Amino acid sequence: MKPTARRLFALTALSAAALTLSACEENLGKGQQLNVVSGHIVMGATPDRPAAGYFRVEGGPVPVQLVAVTADLAQRVEMHESVKENGMVMMKPLSSADVPAKGELIFKRGGKHLMIWHINPAAVRAGKLPMAFVFTNNNNERILFDMPIKEAAAASGGEAAMDHSAMDRAAPADAAKK
Repeated sequence: MKPTARRLFALTALSAAALTLSACEENLGKGQQLNVVSGHIVMGATPDRPAAGYFRVEGGPVPVQLVAVTADLAQRVEMHESVKENGMVMMKPLSSADVPAKGELIFKRGGKHLMIWHINPAAVRAGKLPMAFVFTNNNNERILFDMPIKEAAAASGGEAAMDHSAMDRAAPADAAKK
C-alpha cells in the first residue's frame, strides 16, 4: 500500500472511530432507562368483579410521573391507592404516580394498584393483557408491557383481587361529580 493510501485509510478509520465515540457520548452517564420491569394481573373472584393489577417501574435518569395505564382489551383501567382514613382502609383514584429518577414505583397489594374492568376473554385465554404505561416525559412516552393474568384462585399465596364492588357501583356517580 502506498504512503498516501495508508494515510487516507488511517484518517478514514480515525474519523469513523470519532463518530462512533460521539454517538456513544450521547448515552454516556445517563444510566438506566425508564422501564416497566415486572407485573401481573389477578382476576376478580367472579366475572363481574374487576381484576387488580400490580407492577414495578424502574425510574430513568430524570423523575417522571405515570399518568395513565391503558389496555385496548379491557373496558376500563384505573389507577387507585388504598389509604387509611378515620381507622378505615379506603380506595381512592390516582391521577398520577411519581417515578423517582433512578428509583422505583411499585403498585402492590394493599397500596397503589390498578383496577381493570371486563378484560376481553381472548386476553384471559392467552394469559396476558397488553398494556400501555403513559409517562410525562418525551411527549407522554408509552411503554408497552404484557401483563400476565392469574386466576384469583391460582394467584400465589391465595392472593385474590381486591373487592371493589362498592367502588364499581359508585364509579359512575363519582365520575359525574368531577
